[in-house]
Amino acid sequence: MPTRREFLMGCSAAIAAMSGSQLSSLALAEPGLEGELLVVVFLRGGWDALSVIPPLDGPDRAIYEAARPALKIPTKGEAAALRLNDQLGLHGSLAPLLELYQDKRLAVIPACGMPSDTRSHFDAMEYMELGTPDNRNTATGWITRFLQALPGKTSGPLFIPAVSAGDGMATSLRGNLEAMALNQPKDFKFGDDADWRKLMRETFAALYRGDTWLHQAGQKTLKALQAIEKAGYHDYTPSKGVEYPEGDFAESLKTIARFVKQGLGLRVATVDLGGWDTHQWQGDGGKGYLAELLKQLGAGLAAFYRDLEHDRDNYARRLTVVVMSEFGRRLNQNASGGTDHGHGSAMLVLGGAVNGGKLYGKWPGLAPEQLYDRADLAVTTDYRQVLSDILSRRFGVSKVDAVFPGFKAGGALGIV
Repeated sequence: MPTRREFLMGCSAAIAAMSGSQLSSLALAEPGLEGELLVVVFLRGGWDALSVIPPLDGPDRAIYEAARPALKIPTKGEAAALRLNDQLGLHGSLAPLLELYQDKRLAVIPACGMPSDTRSHFDAMEYMELGTPDNRNTATGWITRFLQALPGKTSGPLFIPAVSAGDGMATSLRGNLEAMALNQPKDFKFGDDADWRKLMRETFAALYRGDTWLHQAGQKTLKALQAIEKAGYHDYTPSKGVEYPEGDFAESLKTIARFVKQGLGLRVATVDLGGWDTHQWQGDGGKGYLAELLKQLGAGLAAFYRDLEHDRDNYARRLTVVVMSEFGRRLNQNASGGTDHGHGSAMLVLGGAVNGGKLYGKWPGLAPEQLYDRADLAVTTDYRQVLSDILSRRFGVSKVDAVFPGFKAGGALGIV
């Protein structure tokens, strides 16, 4: 039997586990209510879209090579770009995604981003996650408003509305008072002893009977613990033939896959991958630091998709993954072997209902008069248009202006 001090320490640890993190956030409905699943991957630091999707031919290729004598992604050799169409390619380190592109499960949107001209990481990330560019006074994040806008019973009363792992709640979930924290499922428990866990659950249930915000928070914690316990604390085994790469990013994706397969009603998840602020030593000739980071991204996403697809229930059929970053990088390389903060970025959309195998939006060109501020890739597709397409066509959200205030969505891009 634990001592009083051990008991109180256990209670404190359980409550502390509910605070904070940014690595991943999960939103779940009542167990058994299956629906569309949205996973938002945010690449923090501003990824170099012109390395991810480099021009391969024509006048833009000549401009690109002159602007990036060391950083240009080659068109031939070991680290050559992978051809997407006659004009643009994909970084060679994203080779695991090329098969998904060819299978028409991956769509690419170059020259995508925000209309805001900020080059501040913190401002750009906040604007984008709030869904209100140039306005940081918005009370809620766009994912919070999206969850509120889900139509009818399909979303169900949220069982665990939001779960985060890392060091802080994603801004896209601002205003979601029911958000909870999660690092690893195996750590999210009252201890290893089954009798101890039962005692803790019973004690918490008695302590948090009531209707104040504190009582409700405690009740939500208990429900979360029960859901995680249902998923099990054992090591996760992916679908046959699927192997995730090492690293925190892949571990977060495995956590999401575990929740999906356990039938916990997962509706939304956010996952962060940082390290994209490549001011120095970005890498030469398609190799180096950026290439390794892209390899981690591509291998993780491909394993995650195949893991869900190869399951007997083929969960990938209702999966949509969105990859985004706060902005891109300058066209010209800098004196430190890197690239500085830019404007136009790129987005990737992956899923079983994605009309993939092609690029969407308009390529603006790299001539000086075509660049934003004569220095950066221009934005020709607002990131909110991409998200609006997904929310309306896959989740049935009829009023996307409730999710993105002040934004008037244009005609559907047809990505999903």
